[in-house]
Amino acid sequence: MVLSDLPYGTLRAVAVPFGLLWGSFLNVVIYRVPRDMSVVRPGSHCPGCGKPIAAYDNIPVLSYVILRGKARCCKARMSPRYPIVELLGGLISWACMDMLLTHAPGDLGLARAAGNYIAIFALSMGLTAAAFIDWEHMFLPDSITIGGTVLGLATIPLRGVQWVPSLSGAAIGFLVVWLPFIVLYKRLRGFAGMGMGDAKLVMLAGAWFGWIGAAWVLLAGSLQGSVGALFIYLAKGKFEEPESVKADRRELQKAAAEGDEEAKKLLEDDPGGADDDEDGAPARIAFGPFLILATLEYLFFNDAIFGVINHYLFMDQ
Repeated sequence: MVLSDLPYGTLRAVAVPFGLLWGSFLNVVIYRVPRDMSVVRPGSHCPGCGKPIAAYDNIPVLSYVILRGKARCCKARMSPRYPIVELLGGLISWACMDMLLTHAPGDLGLARAAGNYIAIFALSMGLTAAAFIDWEHMFLPDSITIGGTVLGLATIPLRGVQWVPSLSGAAIGFLVVWLPFIVLYKRLRGFAGMGMGDAKLVMLAGAWFGWIGAAWVLLAGSLQGSVGALFIYLAKGKFEEPESVKADRRELQKAAAEGDEEAKKLLEDDPGGADDDEDGAPARIAFGPFLILATLEYLFFNDAIFGVINHYLFMDQ
């Protein structure tokens, strides 16, 4: 049986609830991974009182609406991030399925079609989790950046791409951030201009899309990051770190004062430590979400991107 034997409308319809369910799990990942907690145990529990959440109160989006954003057990207010991430899961799953059905050849076997869908869905969901984690905690987990790179290389035969462009793209993507923005920038300014997580994120893009994709992610991410930073500055008048980052730094400072050498090294490598504003908060924002946005743009809209590039750069004179 091949992909074209199945009703495309049904596949798209099934993809949405599937994505909503995984979006619910993504909320667990976003909350627990930065806190070094297991994403498996314990089961979902109320963030207010710690009681386990019943299955009927854990239905994606619907439970939040029925309970009006409050926990049934203690009436603690639930973050609107929960239904937002769940909805993003449904949207991402639909987009992955739609991209597969639109671009895949009609004689594509079901096993390979399923493999392609799972690969791009896993990539997209991992990047979505990383964007929320970086925005709140200003770090990108290796399990997502390096794991996504490994997934990109492991699925080369499945995706029908070549090894050399993917391997060279990953290497170029990493080096183009690591050498100028981390090594050289740190020698000139005393602190890195970008984080290692950003370098690994561009490496991921290179593994999936080659050096052209890595270049797009870096350039488009930088442009979108600049626009985003401008809007944040206009709205707030300054850049503020998340409270979780400030708390982590205070813990490191305390440990460093007690003689912890690893804490001292981490503080030395802190890219925000040398540019404090009047309140003592480093004047920086998370860059990862903008790189991730550019990565997802390239994943889902690369045909349109190339169409625009070809039109403006290579059109007949």
